[in-house]
Amino acid sequence: MDMLNQKKLVKAILAGLILIAVVAAVFGAVNYSGKKKAAGMTKYWSADSSPAQSLREYVDLVTDPDDPDFFIPEKDRIAVFDMDGTLTCETFYTYYDTMMFIEYCLHDHPERVSDELKEIAASIKPGYTADEALARNFAKAYAGMTPEEFYDYAVEFGEKYTESFENMHYNDCAYLPMVELVQYLYENDFTIYVISGTERTTTRAIIANSPLKDYVTPNHVIGTDFEIKQKGHETEASNMDYKYENGDELVLTGGFIQKNLNGNKSLYIEREIGQRPVLAFGNSGSDTSMLNYTIDSRNPYTAEAYMVVADDDEREWGKQDWTEKSNEYIEEGYIPISMRDDFAQIYPEGITKAAEQYHEVEETLAAAA
Repeated sequence: MDMLNQKKLVKAILAGLILIAVVAAVFGAVNYSGKKKAAGMTKYWSADSSPAQSLREYVDLVTDPDDPDFFIPEKDRIAVFDMDGTLTCETFYTYYDTMMFIEYCLHDHPERVSDELKEIAASIKPGYTADEALARNFAKAYAGMTPEEFYDYAVEFGEKYTESFENMHYNDCAYLPMVELVQYLYENDFTIYVISGTERTTTRAIIANSPLKDYVTPNHVIGTDFEIKQKGHETEASNMDYKYENGDELVLTGGFIQKNLNGNKSLYIEREIGQRPVLAFGNSGSDTSMLNYTIDSRNPYTAEAYMVVADDDEREWGKQDWTEKSNEYIEEGYIPISMRDDFAQIYPEGITKAAEQYHEVEETLAAAA
């Protein structure tokens, strides 16, 4: 074959390849706009779960660029989640951070805390109020620790077993269906934030040592804040009076800044995210401000809010009445999720509900001394 014919052959081949690429691109675009996306949330959710189907339909709607009335750009796909009772279980005396405080004061490091804090830890019983006053005492217990030391202790505590379940470490407490939901949103280009009433560093430790770690980065965790200052300047009123130098340390002062519940959740979202989420998930009245802020009529995008109802008393310690709570949430504009009916599986294999959620044990200060 002469040089001229060789050049013609090469041109013909290139033209054919270009044509194939164009056809494939056009077909792909048409197929994308017309095809039904692969269903998410199918492993740990019941096949007939209406909340799961509602969420799939929402995601399909807002991620379709051919529907400008509902399409949400990736940068605005913000989803916010409460943690305790929404993403993770509330074990033993309800909260991870409460049990961590009790263990720290009475068993792990009683030598580091005051007798007053030991008395408070020993007095906590089921039915206690997880309010700001108690959170202030949590802050006092860890005074003098660096954030890294505090984080490491939160991870260490997570290796302990809870009495509420068989074979469950505290850091095994993530709800598998909710992890699958978070993964589904993440894979559809949503940015995930965890907005928790638990202290921020503790929340980061919990998330980082759970299956959620692949979808939630530490800077996307917003929690209750304890005061942190530069070591040697703990009592100074203004951080403007000194500068950080190489090798300086930050420490918890024992001071308290703000409990991230109720109205504070919406304030924290505005302050740290700077825009309204389009999806919000909670499980209690302390989350309603966050949910209402999300579905506020001034949100420029279509938004939805979901509430997890703890109505499963066989695999979990749920005591909520489905009919009562679901009707209440529907009236508020939320979509209720039944742990009993919507969650096909809650925890990893081998973790089962214990015979008792807890048993009363009299803590003595002598034992803690």
